[in-house]
Amino acid sequence: MRIFHIVWIIVVLSACQAQHKKINGMSLVASRDTLSEVQLRPLLATQTNFVSIMPFGFVRDITAPNIYFNTNRQWYGETVEGVAQYIEIAHSHGLQVMLKPQIWIMNGVYTGHMKMTTEADWQLLETTYRDFIMTFGKVAAENEVALFCIGTELQRFIEHRPEFWKELIAEVKLIYPGKLTYAANWDEYDSFPFWEELDYIGVDAYFPISEAKTPTLAQAKAGWAPWVKELKHVSQRHDTPVLFTEFGYRSRDFAGKEPWQSERTEKDVNMEAQVNLLQGLYESVWQEPWMHGGFLWKWFLAHDRVGGVENTMFTPQNKPAEKLLKDFYDIPEE
Repeated sequence: MRIFHIVWIIVVLSACQAQHKKINGMSLVASRDTLSEVQLRPLLATQTNFVSIMPFGFVRDITAPNIYFNTNRQWYGETVEGVAQYIEIAHSHGLQVMLKPQIWIMNGVYTGHMKMTTEADWQLLETTYRDFIMTFGKVAAENEVALFCIGTELQRFIEHRPEFWKELIAEVKLIYPGKLTYAANWDEYDSFPFWEELDYIGVDAYFPISEAKTPTLAQAKAGWAPWVKELKHVSQRHDTPVLFTEFGYRSRDFAGKEPWQSERTEKDVNMEAQVNLLQGLYESVWQEPWMHGGFLWKWFLAHDRVGGVENTMFTPQNKPAEKLLKDFYDIPEE
């Protein structure tokens, strides 16, 4: 086991010393079938060097303790077998991987509000969540994944059960020797109590940036200024680099006002807003020494059938934002 860990650490260090020191990442949406080289080609063309693979566990509502995952009712790319296949194909094409298992509450209810009503339910939630994370932690270890995320936007769960989370981090470290993070929402990351136990301060970076209908690049950068100051302070306080475990903007009017909004609509299409906001983020944050990179939300495998200039959702695919992404990720680091 000791030899395995030494070899594994060498693999991780080699990944970190790759040509692109920053994580120029993309959040990869699972599909019903296997991942193929043909499906990866458009993504590789953007110069992305990391992908986030995200198997979901499903919960009935915010007070329900049972997490259902790795079932035959889920898409292949969310199962243990599918995740391993996605990782293998990604690695074979030079992509590093963050494995990011996360909870989906039915009807899209925000996971940060998840809170049990009895001690028995809290204990059952701990049991089922531990099983969920340890299952995919083993997948991460067996497939030499460079980065593993232990949770996503679970503010009340952490506030009410801090001892569980402390124990969970220790248990994950026993089976997985790679880098660890947690994906905190933009308004909770400063209160997460265990950054010193992890390798990156993970932030789902949907910070409000501008109330303009179409923010200019200058407005976008001005909107980032206070957040950059805060992120730097938190990074220095914990002596830990920042990683945007998710970030992105929709191609619609007022996309910088409440970037977390995800309701489906094809009204108020605005490609310029998405481009200016993304460029403002890259130019404000990416080259900061405390910033390790991040994962844009999000990329679908059926590239020819998604996105486009009539689409208002987050994906950059087949939009002006895709060219911006390629141009930015293609810039060599100093």
